[in-house]
Amino acid sequence: MSMELTEIEAFVKIAECGSFTRAATLLHISQPAISRRIELLERDLEAPLFERLPGGARLTAGGEVFLPFAQRILADVRDGMAAVRDLKSGDRGSVSLAIVGTLASTTLLRRLTSFRADYPGVRMALRTANSNEVGRLVRTGEAQLGLRYFEDASPGLQSVLVARERLVIVGAQGSTLVSGDATNALDLAGVPWVSFPVGTGSSGEPFAREMDRSLVGMGLADAERIVIDSLTAQKRMIEADFGIGMVLKSAVSEEMRLGTLRLIDIDGFEASAPVHLVRRTGGYESGASRTLIALLTGP
Repeated sequence: MSMELTEIEAFVKIAECGSFTRAATLLHISQPAISRRIELLERDLEAPLFERLPGGARLTAGGEVFLPFAQRILADVRDGMAAVRDLKSGDRGSVSLAIVGTLASTTLLRRLTSFRADYPGVRMALRTANSNEVGRLVRTGEAQLGLRYFEDASPGLQSVLVARERLVIVGAQGSTLVSGDATNALDLAGVPWVSFPVGTGSSGEPFAREMDRSLVGMGLADAERIVIDSLTAQKRMIEADFGIGMVLKSAVSEEMRLGTLRLIDIDGFEASAPVHLVRRTGGYESGASRTLIALLTGP
């Protein structure tokens, strides 16, 4: 077997973005070069890995089976490289963290700031992504740790609850749908709700399910939903008074400051989104990573 790491890397990248062309661009190689790598890999495995389609590429059954093993290989190699780097750097070490962007507005950011101040010798690499992408980055070893909303139950990952973030009901400033003094859930009867879709596997789906639970609890299970798979677009629709929404408080701090959105304070309404620290089962963790884990999971 003459399988090369570059071939495995090409396979995983194509699987992630669903396109030979896009994967070649991300890997900074030509399309003929990435096609050749997949051809050699398929020859070694004696099975096709992709179905070539007019609009991209789709994994075959063999590709689906091979993908988690390929991701694990890349993750293990990245772990090994990190371990050697940390060995050479003494006790300073490094830590890479993937975090959902809206979490940068929460108290967790203060913990990260304290960590950086207390351990100036640690190399800390941060990158933002949506919740699903955070899980993928940790699973493939591109990040040692991740902070995301809701638990990631993917095989090979451990999720630990570290915080809960408040969800609030918001509407347009001066909305014609909801009066300014609405405090009872019945005041929201007949008002449309802007929501993430359910059944798509998107990062917003857990928020949609949390909204559904809250609406049932308020006696509004039959409320109309305006389904939009983009938080930014949702906020613009709410500002335009197409409906009201249930969103993370941190996600609308700017709109609240500008006065384009307002809180709708309904008696008895309480909802929150869990924030989980994600790590790879059996993955390499530097001393810096272990210290950060203790800080994030502590009181």
